[in-house]
Amino acid sequence: MDLGKLIRHEVLVQKAYPAEITTCRIKLDANENPYQLPPFLQEKLFARMQDTALNRYPDPGAPILRKRFGAACGVDENWVMTGNGSDELIQILCASLARPGAKLLVPTPTFVMYRIIALNCGLDVMECPLDDAFDLDLAVMLDKIAAESPALIFLSYPNSPTGNCFSEDRIRAILEASPGLVVVDEAYWNFSGKSFLPELKQYENLVILRTLSKVGYAALRIGFLIGAPALLLELNKVRLPYNLNSLSQIAAGFFLDEEQAFLEQINRIVEERKKLYNALRAIDGIYPYPSVANFIFFSCTQNANHVYEQILRKGILVKPFIFPWINRQFIRVTVGSREENEAFIEALKRVVTK
Repeated sequence: MDLGKLIRHEVLVQKAYPAEITTCRIKLDANENPYQLPPFLQEKLFARMQDTALNRYPDPGAPILRKRFGAACGVDENWVMTGNGSDELIQILCASLARPGAKLLVPTPTFVMYRIIALNCGLDVMECPLDDAFDLDLAVMLDKIAAESPALIFLSYPNSPTGNCFSEDRIRAILEASPGLVVVDEAYWNFSGKSFLPELKQYENLVILRTLSKVGYAALRIGFLIGAPALLLELNKVRLPYNLNSLSQIAAGFFLDEEQAFLEQINRIVEERKKLYNALRAIDGIYPYPSVANFIFFSCTQNANHVYEQILRKGILVKPFIFPWINRQFIRVTVGSREENEAFIEALKRVVTK
């Protein structure tokens, strides 16, 4: 069997996303919440799950959850779709819009799965480098929109891996100029407090993504898409009928019931973010960028891969980034617990002062 003749070229030339398992004592590479639920809340959650009929399919389309989440966002349930994490919702969008010749436009650097999923679905991908402040290069993006009419644009808000929110006026200009969908991915909105949700009904081409992965439910893969009902009517034709499992539906409802406890953890992370940023600024040769997410992006005078490898030898996992087009190297570190952050700072000091 000649797979080269069976599998699409766009798939053959890719490398699989490197979601590798690396043994380490402190994991600060994946923007996860470092805190588990308190034991008493875990007991309440598991008690709810205990009576789940595992021999039955989950509620198709999660109607109860959609109604509750929609109410929390100020929209009806027909504005809400649930997904197996944001990744599945990104895939549904790409698959639905992947007509022959259809294009995706994304800034870069940004969340890499936008590009990977789009290519796998058959979209042509256009990338537009961010400006020197890691903001959208509006003039270039508007030129590409006018010339290429992309069917889909993804804007991470705050952006991963840079940690900043793009300028609101630039996003609005893109919404107004784009003939296709503009997806504002608010995976980290709990940490920034900034959202385009109030403008949802002003722009019919605006779609918003949310997730519970960053606030403590990474293992459960719970995502939400919020958009115009007419659009969701079509997207639901692509969504698999039982895409969000019963246990995740229960956990999402529990989040809405116990949101204050989750918010307390988020507030702790925001406080630790400030301390981690200041600690990074105090190290010679380390240049952190302000962040409103649950991670910090920084450059260093030493080779980023070398720093990453030396820190990993000390049992701490972070995420290196190399961007050849700007000849710069960076590292992203998740905000961990105070003890984890202090251990990381101590390890980083030892590496860069050798």
